[in-house]
Amino acid sequence: MTKNYLIIILYVFMAFALSSQEVSKRNLPVYVDSMMADSRYRLDPLKCGISLEDWKKAGRDALLEAAGNFPPETPLEYKITATERRDGYAVHKIEYNVSSWTNVVAYLLVPEGDGPFPGMLMLHDHGAHFSIGKEKMVRPFGVSEETVEDADKWVATYYDSVYLAGSYAKAGFVVLVADALLWGERQAQGGTKYETQQALNGALLQLGYSLGGLMLHDDMRALDLLASMPMVDKERIGCLGFSMGAYRAWMLGAASDKVKAVAAVCWMSTCHALFSNGRKSKGGSDYSMLLPGLGKVMDYPHVAALVCPRPLLLYNGKKDKLFPIEGVTEAYNVLSEVYNKAGASECLKMEFWDEKHFFNRQQQDAVMEFFHTHFNL
Repeated sequence: MTKNYLIIILYVFMAFALSSQEVSKRNLPVYVDSMMADSRYRLDPLKCGISLEDWKKAGRDALLEAAGNFPPETPLEYKITATERRDGYAVHKIEYNVSSWTNVVAYLLVPEGDGPFPGMLMLHDHGAHFSIGKEKMVRPFGVSEETVEDADKWVATYYDSVYLAGSYAKAGFVVLVADALLWGERQAQGGTKYETQQALNGALLQLGYSLGGLMLHDDMRALDLLASMPMVDKERIGCLGFSMGAYRAWMLGAASDKVKAVAAVCWMSTCHALFSNGRKSKGGSDYSMLLPGLGKVMDYPHVAALVCPRPLLLYNGKKDKLFPIEGVTEAYNVLSEVYNKAGASECLKMEFWDEKHFFNRQQQDAVMEFFHTHFNL
């Protein structure tokens, strides 16, 4: 009896010990260090042993495969639903068919004068602020006073009180800014909440899609629309974004050669650095910037390097708590080696600014000069 009793106690103790083992800490698996140590990026451009051209083709194929299924293709059409004249340009509110399933509302800014003009696709940020999307880059019109106040406050907080799209339209660019899925006029029923991202992505994954994949698809469709416009010079189309918009910018440049130059402010790092030292995962907000399976094939700077040899600008802040300096530095080093290998180092511009997660006016002027230089304006 005593022996059986001791065996029972031992089994209970073992069961308790097993059930109480931690599997997650700070939204990360407790064995995240082991997972990172096991990472082998199959398409690391500096180690995969194939030519740069072969790597670029394989890398883009892997990127689009990770993005998953896209909605059925359909001819692009758009209509202007409202217009407001501003100093030197017109702002059109347009609606276009992003897929055969749904339409998207966007702002299209067209300078005065005769084209063709250089084009700029602007990609808005995340900020866990879903009530506005395109309005973070274009001062809205024909909306409630509350929406205008919302936009003005956001632009003051992150863009130094400058609506970027207006700046570029005044400078002679045709600018397109659309709402990403879950933002602005594409919110969830009743308004997007933080947890909506996880719930929607779960449903999409079960249907064979992903939130990040659809975002890339939608950005590619917006690029196609901009490139199809007769007043746009197809050889001078750039894309620009801050924060999540920066991620979207180099991701889009990696996916399509229709982008001729990319500027990305405040989104770059190696994956390992983002997870090192117990850094907390961003949780729900990550879903907009995840392509299932891509992390076993390429790191973030590897994807951005697919822009090579086209012009690429990356700015990060020394005081930006979202992206550790060591991770940004590692990413910059990778990109520098790839551009050097391609003989295109003059097309790569990377800088740290003594700044937080913010896109200030001095940076904005430098980015504008970047596009002027590479588009010969």
